[in-house]
Amino acid sequence: MKKLILKISEYKLVFISVAFLVIFSVGCVKKEENGIKIGAILTLTGDTAKYGENVKKGIELALQETNASGGIKGKILKVLYEDSKADPKVAVSAFQKLVTIDKVQIILGPMSSSEVLAVSPLAEKMKIIIFTPTASAPSITNAGDYIFRNVTSDVFEGEALALFTFNDLKLKKVAIIYINNDYGIGLRDSFKNKFENLGGKIIEMESFEQSSTDMKSQISKIKAAKPEAVFIVGYIEMGIILKQASELGLKTQFLSCNMFEDPEILRIAGGISNGVYYTYRLFETKSTEKIVNNFVEKYKLIYRSEPDIFSALGYDAMKILGHAMEKEGFTAGEVKQAIYSIQNLPTVTGSISFDNNGDVLQSMGIKVVKDGRFIWYKRIR
Repeated sequence: MKKLILKISEYKLVFISVAFLVIFSVGCVKKEENGIKIGAILTLTGDTAKYGENVKKGIELALQETNASGGIKGKILKVLYEDSKADPKVAVSAFQKLVTIDKVQIILGPMSSSEVLAVSPLAEKMKIIIFTPTASAPSITNAGDYIFRNVTSDVFEGEALALFTFNDLKLKKVAIIYINNDYGIGLRDSFKNKFENLGGKIIEMESFEQSSTDMKSQISKIKAAKPEAVFIVGYIEMGIILKQASELGLKTQFLSCNMFEDPEILRIAGGISNGVYYTYRLFETKSTEKIVNNFVEKYKLIYRSEPDIFSALGYDAMKILGHAMEKEGFTAGEVKQAIYSIQNLPTVTGSISFDNNGDVLQSMGIKVVKDGRFIWYKRIR
């Protein structure tokens, strides 16, 4: 990627410009009676708050770009944020507040599959768009006509990893340890079904609760089964699982999912994380594609850090909704019609299309940890 080189004075100019842009945008929202309000339900506190904060940063960058260029059809956009705390009940309350008090018709989020499944019946009944950038459980496919996502279903991710494990790694006996929620169960089942259909065998399955810190009992059972590989599904707990597996002497190939690309997991796990293969969407900050390069450079200027997949998905989600509103209009019905019609739209996470279930169709790949770094191993187009 071309490096961005600025003198200190130029940095000051950039940040002054950004500050002016934010103030200008807020001022326009207050004065513009016909401005458009969009809701957002994100995880902003709790164990998974960093994911929500990064999604929010991506949304805000896309929002600033849109409003700086005149908004949508001359209307300034504003996002009203609610914190779900990753709790389905809180997500439902946030949904009701945004719809009944703030009168929004379009909501970005929620983030977890359990939250989306909790609010979907209400959204469908009230004809409110739910557009989640991160919830991937297979059951969301049939959650309703107003439910969309720009993250691929766990069906595609689980099947991609199963194919890689069976065909590329030539492994036939796998154990699974997974987080006991809709996300973990969805990936467990999609991997298991595809792997067994290929001729492989799942010889042990163990679950754990979110935020667990002791998985030694589950790991001991997996060790006794003598698997050729262990598929781990979770969040930050995956670092603890690897560390405790090492302590218990479980030496095998480890596999994981998109959530594994987290420096904190590597910090917790230490050297045992080297050699872990995991699925990942085709987003990379060092891409030479103009759309990605522009996003990464602007993000780094504003936030002084490099974007991750959550920032990218949040940015894309806001851009996709803006594209839909520009094409058809601002009501939930118009936005719904426009999203269904999207085919091969360029985004920072790759070209995307939507199927008739509101699921995004997009490629992914396999990455591996090598010398404490996340690197590409195989891109699946």
